[in-house]
This record gives sequence, structure tokens and C-alpha cells, in this order.
Amino acid sequence: MTTVTRDVILRTLRTRGKCTVKELAEAAGVSPVSVRHHLTNLQAEGLVAVEEVRHGVGRPHHLYFLTDEAIELFPTRYFKLTNRLLEEIKETWSEEQVRDLFSAIAASMADDYARALEGLTLPQKLERLSKMLAEEGFDAEIELQGDRLLIRELSCPYFRIGQEHPEVCMLDQSFIATALSLPVERVTCLLEGDVHCTFEVNVQDVNSAQEISTHE
Repeated sequence: MTTVTRDVILRTLRTRGKCTVKELAEAAGVSPVSVRHHLTNLQAEGLVAVEEVRHGVGRPHHLYFLTDEAIELFPTRYFKLTNRLLEEIKETWSEEQVRDLFSAIAASMADDYARALEGLTLPQKLERLSKMLAEEGFDAEIELQGDRLLIRELSCPYFRIGQEHPEVCMLDQSFIATALSLPVERVTCLLEGDVHCTFEVNVQDVNSAQEISTHE
């Protein structure tokens, strides 16, 4: 019953946009107390947000609505459309042209953050890179391991489409390489059954980049 009530709340917010506790209770056929309990949990999960609305005197109304994260839970046709577009591109273009396309997209993504990286030392760039990847939908961590600098992506926003078109894996690798202006090698990959995607930068390359930055 708990799952049913939760699903009704989510569907109602999706169709109506914004609702009060009373409206959600009527839609789900449960008490307002039960709805508040579910809303508290949904807010904690980042799926529901609330805004306060005042109408004249008296207590304000609280309107609940879905966050962008919650909207993504519902089936969409984005995947099918993207899949068809990529299929058409791959049937029309050569492998080299497809690689060039994804490289150009990655470069464009990195260019959007170019100003944020200007004048930063390499350690500062790495810290900013972690935030940049998060903004692009990757949950990433960076670790120095012996003579290797590892950039580990714990999640991938392109995983589903990548199962059909592994070429999209070029995006994050090219993005990282362009952002750091360093060669980057992929050493593990989600699509190959690994726990996460990992990229490696040789520490010698890092030191060389630091020296260049210092002399500049």
C-alpha cells in the first residue's frame, strides 16, 4: 500500500504540476497525515520540492511539485529519439567522421568551462574538473595512486545509450583530456562490466604540465 500511495502522489504531481496536501490526499484516497509522511520521504530523496504561497491574510499554502530528478523517473522518448539519430548518423557517416563528431562535442562541452579553468594550477584544475563532471551528470572522484592519477566515474549519464552506441564513451574521455590539456587513457569501463569508468593520467605528464604552467 505504501508503494501504491507513493506512486499515486508522484503521478498526480506529474499530471497536475503543483498540489496541496489535501489535493494529494484526495487523489490517493488516504489521510493528509499519510501524504505528509510520503512527501517528507520524497523531499529527502530529492524527488519533491515545496513552495509557500500566500493569499491575503491567514496561513500560507504549501504547494508540492516534482523536481527535475523525479521527472526523469517517468518514461520518455528521449532514448528512442537519440538512438534513432545515432543509428542514422552511423549509417551515413564513416567511423572516422563519427569519432570526429563526438570529439567535437566533447571539445564544445569543455569550452563551456574554459573560463573557469583559466589561470588555475593543475591541482586546482583537478578540483574544478570534479565539479565540472558532476555538472555534466558524472559522479567522479580523483585519486593519486603511485605514479598514476586516476579519475574515477562512479556513475554515467550516458550508460543506457552507450549500451547501444559505445561511441558515446568518447565524450567523457575527450572532455577530460581537453579540460586538462593532457593525454588521458581509459583503463576500466562500465560497459565492459567494470564497477565504474576509470581514466588514467601519467604523473610524468602531470609534472610536465606543472612545469610548463610555472614557466608561463
